[in-house]
Amino acid sequence: MAGRIEDYALIGDMQTAALVCRDGTVDWLCLPRFDSHAIFAGLLGTEEHGFWRLGPAHASDAQPPTAARRTYRGDSLILESEWDTPRGTVRVIDFMPPRDGAPQLIRIVEGVSGRVPMRSALRMRFSYGRIVPWVHRHEGRTVAVAGPDSVWFDTSAETYGKSLTTYADFTVAPGDRIAFTISWEPSHTEPPALPEPEQSLEATEEFWREWVEHCTYHGPYREAVVRSLITLKALTYAPTGGIVAAPTTSLPEDVGGVRNWDYRYTWLRDAAITLSSLLRTGYREEARAWREWLLRAVAGDPENLQIMYGIAGERELGEAELDWLPGYENSAPVRVGNGAAHQLQLDVYGEVTEALHLAHMTGLARNDYASLLQLKLIRYLEDHWDEPDEGIWEVRGPRRHFVHSKVMAWVAVDRTIKLIESGDADGPLEKWRELRDDIHRDVCERGYDKERNTFTQSYGSKELDASLLLIPQMGFLPPDDKRVIGTIEAIQRELSTSDGFILRYPTDGSKEGVDGLPGDEGAFLACSFWMADDLAMIGRVDEARKLFEKLLALRNDLGLLAEEWDPRLQRQVGNFPQAFSHVPLIDTALRLTASGAYGG
Repeated sequence: MAGRIEDYALIGDMQTAALVCRDGTVDWLCLPRFDSHAIFAGLLGTEEHGFWRLGPAHASDAQPPTAARRTYRGDSLILESEWDTPRGTVRVIDFMPPRDGAPQLIRIVEGVSGRVPMRSALRMRFSYGRIVPWVHRHEGRTVAVAGPDSVWFDTSAETYGKSLTTYADFTVAPGDRIAFTISWEPSHTEPPALPEPEQSLEATEEFWREWVEHCTYHGPYREAVVRSLITLKALTYAPTGGIVAAPTTSLPEDVGGVRNWDYRYTWLRDAAITLSSLLRTGYREEARAWREWLLRAVAGDPENLQIMYGIAGERELGEAELDWLPGYENSAPVRVGNGAAHQLQLDVYGEVTEALHLAHMTGLARNDYASLLQLKLIRYLEDHWDEPDEGIWEVRGPRRHFVHSKVMAWVAVDRTIKLIESGDADGPLEKWRELRDDIHRDVCERGYDKERNTFTQSYGSKELDASLLLIPQMGFLPPDDKRVIGTIEAIQRELSTSDGFILRYPTDGSKEGVDGLPGDEGAFLACSFWMADDLAMIGRVDEARKLFEKLLALRNDLGLLAEEWDPRLQRQVGNFPQAFSHVPLIDTALRLTASGAYGG
């Protein structure tokens, strides 16, 4: 059975990623890209669906021992796990070297003390656990082949096959280092070059050291911020600049329920806010790469802007269910692809425009087509901003006039006006100033409940929505406006969990809610960070800091966050690690640091 979501560590090479459990098992890995088929899908099923366990030998009927300690090596994605056994201590070093060629997952076993018996058990299953590959020897190397894919397994340890699994049993003493590597290549090409694990380890450590040196944040939450930045970098697809929302699919928002989605794609919203956090902490190259990705993805067709694309800009992301996988803790269905790709979400225009605006304000070299795209997006909004949409949360129910969507349409127009006023674009300035005023007036008249002194989820509704917390952060209204303060306080009253975290919106158990789905979900971590931001903005700084540090305590031992926190089960839920959780962590740390709102 897969571990708890927070039991996993992330390793990756900016093209794909693996999740490694505390017991030394790799339960998730897609090759060669984030959105490729998994060769280890045990995370969403059983060991029959693929895994790679490397750790101290144990009885076949016993649970694998979990590491006594684990950490990332400095500011890197190099994972070090240590086991203390009756016979001694052993360390396993896991990493994926940033690459131009074949993707590799390298695992180095290092003896620390005593003599420790070890076992590697490698069970590759292609196509999300559905296909058993042909495993054979080729010129002294082990290779698994199925259709277009081949995975090469290299080690100096002696291996043998049993029960469709490749094993290696060996013993390590102090100073011993034994490496294991898997490498992917198309099955019709030449074998990948023999791995060089020690050189790759050194190069990987150097890569991360140099990358982190560019970070401009040196405040009191630096450890949390840097780990979040490294995680965001790991979710970037280096060849194109696309950014995935998470490296996993179908980790449930409601354990045992149906709220299971594929996040291995580039949401314009998630990528735009990720870009903003990177820009605010000194990472302009990632911003430039994402802007180029955006221009390629949207091409000459901004009228048909999608909310998400594939990591190379693909438009077709058809949703399917993998019925041979039982799902994480029986949370079915397991989905690949995402049917929400063609939803209308008007807020995306605002997020994209805000990201382009920030890139411009931070001195990113001008791109004329980026400015042209921004103007085209506003011309589209001129005719469509007052339509109902599916909103930020991708509801599967009927379209509504979501307040957040209208606010972000206002943001798109406002930032474009600023671009024109700066002299870097031409457009109908007075006309768009009127449009900005019209949207603002419409939201304040139709999206605000005067009796309760709060904005509401959609026009005419009584429900609240945590996305309303972004109203002051986007500059739609000032923080000291009584309507803003009233909205913050209403969300605290009506959308807070028992432990003080924030839900996205109300859900109602077995009944279908506003999102068109049955079941409940946990507290949405991004919304809880937004609350901390807003509290700081309205002067409740101590309260903001306490909430922020309470959120930091939810991270796993390696500083990673999933999408949500389940207050009933007291555990992380949703896809993992989640960019949409790590981005607001960074933003809130920056805001609190600027306000001096930290102890010590």
